[in-house]
Amino acid sequence: MSKIIITCAVTGGAHTPTMSSALPCTPAEIAEQSISAAEAGAAILHLHARMPEDGKPTGDPEVYNQFLPVIKQRTDAIVNITTGGSATMPLVERLRAAVRFKPEMCSLNMGTINFAMFPAAKRISSWKHEWEKDYILGSDDFIFRNTFRDIATILETMGEAGTRFEHECYDVGHLYNLAYFVDSGAVKPPFFIQMIFGILGGIGPDLENLMFMKSIADRLFGKDSFQWSVLAAGKHQMPFLTQAALMGGHVRVGLEDSLFIERGQLAVSNAQQVEKIVRIIREMGHEPANPAEARAMLNLKGGDRVEF
Repeated sequence: MSKIIITCAVTGGAHTPTMSSALPCTPAEIAEQSISAAEAGAAILHLHARMPEDGKPTGDPEVYNQFLPVIKQRTDAIVNITTGGSATMPLVERLRAAVRFKPEMCSLNMGTINFAMFPAAKRISSWKHEWEKDYILGSDDFIFRNTFRDIATILETMGEAGTRFEHECYDVGHLYNLAYFVDSGAVKPPFFIQMIFGILGGIGPDLENLMFMKSIADRLFGKDSFQWSVLAAGKHQMPFLTQAALMGGHVRVGLEDSLFIERGQLAVSNAQQVEKIVRIIREMGHEPANPAEARAMLNLKGGDRVEF
């Protein structure tokens, strides 16, 4: 593969403002960092929303509407709206923005998992906002729910809008869940698998697990029916993405997944991470795919058919 799709997950719903001053929280910050990431080489922008006043995750379409049109006006990047939101949101809340704006892509978690960030609280002595401490410490009791019924609801609801999916697989079992929906005809090739490593509650950040996940996906689906990408949490981000690129996969960076640019050094922006992975893949003889090339590889409907 000569072209690698770079996804940038700009803000997410796990990290909190106290953890990094670079984490975009307001609509203006999300828009500016998204545009800069696209200019640096990201073909896909994976987007969450946060309350402007305190950075708390929200599914409110009115907040999304403050940055989605700006991004569309200033970049041709593919917009991928989360259906994950945060582990504290019910499904109806997680779907509100996607249903309203009908993007080219949505994320879709392929199973229910524990989703924990509570060890991070040990490194923080004071918090910017009242909600943060309870949110992080309380994650020892978080269940990120996506049952088979939930997944089927998202596939049906967003499929009617022509939206395709970033199928997020946090463990090997999620590949088998995806296989069920492929076999039933609810998911059709070419589909896009995002393999996720290093989340507490999901498959661990061992490179052997990356090799294993890829081999299982090949056996379940055949190598020509899907595109695949890798993200890894925290310090594992760049090593895993480098390995994925060596194996012919696509990559995902962004402050949702890691707040750092190297050991002990916080990233100053999403674009900084995009620039780093662009340098890495170019050293291997690859180039970042532009949005048009990514759309062709993923069979997307096009940016002219969204509703923002």
